[in-house]
Formats: sequence, C-alpha cells, structure tokens
Amino acid sequence: MSLIRYVDIHKAFDQPVLTGVDLAVEEGEMFGIFGPSGTGKSVLLKSTIGLLELDRGNVIVEGDPVYGGPRGTVQRVRRKVGYVFQNAALFDSLNVWENVEMGIPEEEVQKLPRRERTRKIWDSLELVNLRPQEVLTKLPSELSGGMRKRVGIARAIVGRPRILLWDEPTTGLDPVNTAAVERLIERLSGELRVTSIIVTHDIEGGLQMCGRVAMLHSGVLRFCGTPEAFLASEDPLVRAFSDRSAAQAALDEAEVI
Repeated sequence: MSLIRYVDIHKAFDQPVLTGVDLAVEEGEMFGIFGPSGTGKSVLLKSTIGLLELDRGNVIVEGDPVYGGPRGTVQRVRRKVGYVFQNAALFDSLNVWENVEMGIPEEEVQKLPRRERTRKIWDSLELVNLRPQEVLTKLPSELSGGMRKRVGIARAIVGRPRILLWDEPTTGLDPVNTAAVERLIERLSGELRVTSIIVTHDIEGGLQMCGRVAMLHSGVLRFCGTPEAFLASEDPLVRAFSDRSAAQAALDEAEVI
C-alpha cells in the first residue's frame, strides 16, 4: 500500500484549481511536483494534512483518511508530517529558538523540560548547517534569506516526522543558494529516512533530487514518472514547460555571473 494517496482531488476557488487528481507516493520516495504557477501544486500539498477543505476526494496517509475520518485522524496524520512553507513563514515576533519550537508536537512541549526542548532545537539547527549559538536568539529580520529558509526547515524536522512536505523551498533564492538548499534537502531526506514531496519551480534541481516527478497543468495531472521519462516526454505541454523553465534557469544563471 502506498504511503500517501491522493484520490480524485477536486478544489475550486473562483475557478477550478484541481480537477480529479489521482496520485500515489511510496514510502521513502523523493517525489517532485512541477507545473506552472496557479496550477494547484501548493493546494495539493496543503491537502495532505487537511489545511483546506476539498470539494471532492480524499487523501489517505498510511491508511488514515485526512477528510471525513474518525475524530483525531487529522491530528494523528499531522504528527507524522513536517511542512516547509514557501518563504519560510517564520513568526516575525519570535526568535529562532521560539520559531523552531513551534515544530515540536504540543503534547511533547508540555511534557519535555526546557533543556530537552533546547537540545532538540539545537540538533535541528545543526542538521541544517546553522550555528545554534549564533542564531538562537535572533529574530527573522536579523537573518539572511537563506538562513530564514534553513530555520523553516529546522522547524519542520525538529519533531522527527516520517514525511516532509516542501512547498517551493528555493523560491526567492539565487542559483548558488538554490543549489545549497537542494543539496540539504537530499541529505536530510536520506539521513532522516523520510518520504519527501517537493513542490518546486526548479525543474533541473527537482529532476536531480527526485526518483519520480509529476506535472500538473490546469488542475490536471499531465505527467507522472521518472525524470528520464519526463525529459523524453512527447507531450507538447510537458516539453513546453520544460523548455521554458530551462531557458529561465539559464537567464538566472547569466544574471548571477
């Protein structure tokens, strides 16, 4: 049985965003999701832990239905999942220690003494290549964009989840920092032995990291398969998206140089 199954996912706001998406992610996979802006990638990711209501369909995580399941199911699912939000989504008024602590399940926060919580936070910051002694008391405004991204990742992993959801983890970063964060994603996924789903605009990086990828277009699953199959696809929409993304990546690289 697949670790995560998206079953007939439908969601509309002012207009349809997802229309009948079926997708399965296996345990231990690094799975990438591509697609143009506004095509439902982040909406699909948020549905994994019930962050929004669906119009139709369900998400099954280790046999637990996220929508319409028994009481307490969503909370049980969320305890298994770490979520890396787009643009880090740190709390401006909280320092790094307090932001990362937000990723520890509430029942653990209530039981663990402060020393144990600090150890968990310290270890998580070290895992993302930050020096805890230098950043613990800093506010997000005192950090660079790359450092804020890493604090957001530390918050996602501090509870030692089985699943990591990455929502555009490299948005806003230059190519050098993008490559560094992608190497970090690969390393953490291996060291922590988690299942990762990565929504990304960086096709080149996503193809290098992931064992399988999917592409959404106009709310429909247009492709699902290996990186090799993606690059060899004859689907004109897949090819157009891939070519456009490659051209933009080359332009970004040239601007840095």
